[in-house]
Amino acid sequence: MSWDFFVPVCVGDLVKTGGINQYVVQDVVPPKQLPPYLTALRSQGPLCILEHFDTGYSVLQHCNSVELGVKEDTLELLVQVVSGLAASLPAFLASTSVSADERKEKLNAVKMSVYLLCKLTETFESDSYRQSIVTAPGKGGKKGKGGGEGLLQWDSEREKVLQALVQLLQLDIRSLWSLSLVEEEFISCVTCCCYKLLENPTISHVKSKPTRDGIIHLLGVLIKKYNHLLGAGVKVIQLLQHFEQLSSVFAQAVSVWSTEYGFMPVIFHHSFREIGQRSSEELAREASGVKAFASFIAELGSLVPELVIPNISVLITHLEGESHSMRVAVCEVLGEILVRVLCGDGLDESGKADRDRFFDTLQEHLHDTHSHVRARVLQVYTRIVNSKALPLCKYSEVMELAVGRLMDKSINVVKSAIQLLAAFIAHNPYSCKLSSADLKKPLEKETAKLREIKEQLEGKAPVAVIKASELWAAMEPELLVTVTTELEPTSEAEREQDEEEDVEENKEAEDDRPNLLYMMWSLMFSSGSDEDTSELSQNLPPTPQKEAEKEVEDGELKKQEMLVQYLKDTETFALQVERAISVINTMLYLKTTSVVQEAVQFCVTVCEFSVANSVSGVRKMLPLVWSTDSAIKDAVVQAYRRLYLNPQGETIRTKANTLVDSLSELMVDASLGTIQCVEEIVQEFFGSGSNLQSTVVQVLWERFTGKRETSGLHRRAAVLLLGMAREVVLSNLDTLCSVALGEKVTEDFLLARDAVITICSITDHQSKGAPFRLPQDHQLFTCLTQAIADGKYRQILQRSWFLPLTALYPYWQSFMEQAVRLLYFMAESPDQLCTRLLQRSCNRSNVLLITCVHVSFSPAVNCVCLAQLLALCGCVAFWQVSHLERSVSAELRRRRGEKEEREEKEKAANESAMEEELGLIGASAEDTEAELIRKICETELLAEENLLSVFLPLLVRVCSSPGRYSHPQLTTAACLALSQYMMISPATCEENIRLMFTVLERSALPVVRANAIIALGDLTVRFPNILEPWTQNLYARLSDNVPSVRQTAVTVLTQLVLKDVLKVKGQVSEVAVLLIDPEPHITSLALNFFNELASKDNAIYNLLPDIISRLSDPERGMSSEDFNTIMKQLFSYITKERQTESLVEKLCQRFRTAKTERQWCDLAMSLSLLSMCERGFKRLQECWECYSDKLTEPGVYQPLLSITARLRRGAKAQFKVLHTSPFLKTTSNWEKMFFVTGQAKPSVSGRSNDSFVTPQKSRKSKKPAITFSSDEEEDEEGECSHFINLMFHLKLSA
Repeated sequence: MSWDFFVPVCVGDLVKTGGINQYVVQDVVPPKQLPPYLTALRSQGPLCILEHFDTGYSVLQHCNSVELGVKEDTLELLVQVVSGLAASLPAFLASTSVSADERKEKLNAVKMSVYLLCKLTETFESDSYRQSIVTAPGKGGKKGKGGGEGLLQWDSEREKVLQALVQLLQLDIRSLWSLSLVEEEFISCVTCCCYKLLENPTISHVKSKPTRDGIIHLLGVLIKKYNHLLGAGVKVIQLLQHFEQLSSVFAQAVSVWSTEYGFMPVIFHHSFREIGQRSSEELAREASGVKAFASFIAELGSLVPELVIPNISVLITHLEGESHSMRVAVCEVLGEILVRVLCGDGLDESGKADRDRFFDTLQEHLHDTHSHVRARVLQVYTRIVNSKALPLCKYSEVMELAVGRLMDKSINVVKSAIQLLAAFIAHNPYSCKLSSADLKKPLEKETAKLREIKEQLEGKAPVAVIKASELWAAMEPELLVTVTTELEPTSEAEREQDEEEDVEENKEAEDDRPNLLYMMWSLMFSSGSDEDTSELSQNLPPTPQKEAEKEVEDGELKKQEMLVQYLKDTETFALQVERAISVINTMLYLKTTSVVQEAVQFCVTVCEFSVANSVSGVRKMLPLVWSTDSAIKDAVVQAYRRLYLNPQGETIRTKANTLVDSLSELMVDASLGTIQCVEEIVQEFFGSGSNLQSTVVQVLWERFTGKRETSGLHRRAAVLLLGMAREVVLSNLDTLCSVALGEKVTEDFLLARDAVITICSITDHQSKGAPFRLPQDHQLFTCLTQAIADGKYRQILQRSWFLPLTALYPYWQSFMEQAVRLLYFMAESPDQLCTRLLQRSCNRSNVLLITCVHVSFSPAVNCVCLAQLLALCGCVAFWQVSHLERSVSAELRRRRGEKEEREEKEKAANESAMEEELGLIGASAEDTEAELIRKICETELLAEENLLSVFLPLLVRVCSSPGRYSHPQLTTAACLALSQYMMISPATCEENIRLMFTVLERSALPVVRANAIIALGDLTVRFPNILEPWTQNLYARLSDNVPSVRQTAVTVLTQLVLKDVLKVKGQVSEVAVLLIDPEPHITSLALNFFNELASKDNAIYNLLPDIISRLSDPERGMSSEDFNTIMKQLFSYITKERQTESLVEKLCQRFRTAKTERQWCDLAMSLSLLSMCERGFKRLQECWECYSDKLTEPGVYQPLLSITARLRRGAKAQFKVLHTSPFLKTTSNWEKMFFVTGQAKPSVSGRSNDSFVTPQKSRKSKKPAITFSSDEEEDEEGECSHFINLMFHLKLSA
């Protein structure tokens, strides 16, 4: 073969005249003549490419006009040629007798086939991408019409191409070239094809995994055998800048090349060096490239974190850069290294140092300026904690930082912080139950034990005994001389004999001297004290036995120290968890759904680990079951299902007991709202069709009836839970009556009360139709009447006279109220039944009073007996009115509706006329019914023949004579009963309203005043016209001395005002005073009042001038600090520019009517709290005459000075329009002060150490010139003061 094939740079170069012996295409076949040429190639071998290269080149040259079938046939033939070469070359390369022509022939065949295959593959890839764009879904999801159906199989054909190339290039075909130097053009031909395939947008999808793996392995072969290492590194960086989707692909590629092909140091170092050398300015210009680089680093760190460590120093430089994406990526890489490499106890000193340094770096970026970085670092820590890779010494520090991030401004950061805290609790190394209260006693016990061990060891230390040591020190020199003299030889013969003895014997003789001294010492001091002996033993060398004892003692000391430290760490961790719980519980009612969901999950986690106060969070999230947000409601329901409705146990009975125990704990000491929420959860359980339902009901009945020993609290919880499963109550009504309302009712009135509540649940969800009522002689009403009337009588007679009154009737009144309610809900003619109940109670009370006189009971017992009777009559009066207005009125409407339906059916012919007529008749009938009910209340309920009228004079007498009737329980019952009587009719209310307000103001009992406020609130709703003149007296209770009364007052007034029952007037200033109340709960109620009031249009804006006047009144005596605190909160609700402008004018006008300097100062301070704008400042300027004569007062001058200084600092371009004002042109100083054309100098303020505040930027950057804020403020104040003085003198001169 006389020619050589050179891979061209461009396709067109092959038809040009080449160099010496260079192959040139001779015949370019037209497109229509190509099919016969391709048919001739099918039966020939792989070397046919040498003769028919022009045919393949013609297809390549006319690719845009050639039919698709021709191109597919050409591709198939080229794949066969390459595969044939890959199959035949191994034997050829192994042969030793190969001529140069044969080698050249094979080389040309390889280059020609590979060239054509790669170029045709690129062509197919371009066509495929173009087709995907044409057929991409458009508007409405409809795909565009496009041709090229054969290209749908290109994915599978592409895999065959890559497989053929890999098979060929894996062979050692370098020997085909001279000196085994493969030409660069051949390598570039293959690599360009690979990189072209990588540019496909779908290359990172799951369906493209075979293609992706084939390209990675093909490039790996080229890197390993064909010196494409540097080219691959450069190409990776270049493609990442333009194709963001390649980040994960190249991360996988670099990982494979480093591990499977052995190019780890070079590839990693080159890639990281190129990324690390990018400056912040370059990264800022390449937005998509930054994201690709960050994703590439993060993906690579997750694949081979151990290979990233040698190059981590290059990446850490980006932690100080401006790109938050790069900072996130580096932090994620550090997290992967800490989780998978630098973890465990087997690290050397270098590894531990790196680990600690990386943890310090992550902790620094918990305070990063970008919220996304802070959130991702918290997520990295969550993964570290879940992987149990966080050292124990870091727990407390990281936990504290996570708690601090709970108050971050970013929602994502808060969510990540909650997730991290939940991971801390779920994977904590301390204890399965975290309670600081439970850990306190063990810690104190072990600390005391450690102290005892230390004291024992200190007691065994050598004690200096002066007498023995001084004596021996004085005698030792003399004894030593004596012993030496005695041991020395006395004659020459002895000396010669000693010289002949062995040297070792001489040494032994010398060693015996201390022993001899010791024997002498023992003989001399054998009769001494034990202290002398102990001193000697301390000075002697330690024996092996003593050393062993010392080691045991040291070991015990170390163990005890470790135990104490463990308990301290556990207590610290538990305290941090409790602190986090208190913060997260406040997030349960935020408006952000995702934060609420995370808070709910956290509450579930802490409850599972029995953390102290965890039940508070579980109870607090109960009302969320009524949330309108379905996501929050589902999260809460799932949480309670996980905590309470999915018990663990081997048998159904065990699971049922566990479930009942959990729900009972939730019901203990629960409020009415909590019980209602639990009812929703329990009904969801009973409606789910669980196989535990029957067993749970059985366990509840066993506990309620006492078949199983249980506490009174759990018995009451059981009966309430039974009431939530309503279908079992009616069928077991007799059991409820006999157990809770039988003869032992006096032993537990609370159980009887809860049983009555359970029975009342039958009537809560009645369907349409006749109401469910029982006859008067039913066992239920017999038991209730006997329990109410006779219960207290039997109880008093069974008790001794010396018992306190609180022990006589602990819960009778709450039981009585629920029992009377049940009578009116379920009894036929309940008014008759309650009349007989009152008569029976009166008779029993008379008998009881006589009995008390004969047995010499305390007179206080008489007062308590009378109090119970008055409470009963008041409760009957209240429910009688409720029965008339609700039950009787509803029954009348039901009967009228049935009658109208019958009449409508009878007269169906004239339908339209009847509808109009019925509508008018219905409206007039409703008015008639309402008038009937009102007339009954006004004329019949308190008529002389009605038993209720008998008690009204007695109630008035008790309430109007507090000195005579001073018993607390009697006074409380009488006042409450009187308020219930006042609900009957307007006449009764008007007759006794003055007495009720007198009780409200003068009663010495806080409970009476609180009850009176609640009762008067109800009366305000029922009779607003009667109570309207007494509004000021209601507001007066906001300044009561007792916190409970103030709390009740602000709660009642909040409801009345927000429901528009009371008109909002200047008395609201009394609520504003509560914003500085010493009780935090009252302060929060007042703040909630104004938050709700601010939602009403202009409500606070209209009230502010009156509030300021009332609070600044000298007679009130409020301090300036308190006034400023209140005004800051109130002015925060003024956000509209028009409101600000109007308030400026109103406040300035009040300077004219203000009489004292204090009022001037308060008005000026209020002006300074407004967010002054251009229009507001104009209005302030126009009102100069109102306050100009008050500027000599410092309290007026300084706030106005702060307004001008603040406006100057925040002056904007649009504010410069004031420059045209004729008044401002009178002085150049004013212009100089307000209309600064240059930028204001930045001021530097000290940073706060509060970890709850989102930290400021901490990275190094070019620092601007610093002007101290104190100097700037002094200059501003100087200019402003000069201006105000100038304005003052100008006005005086005018």
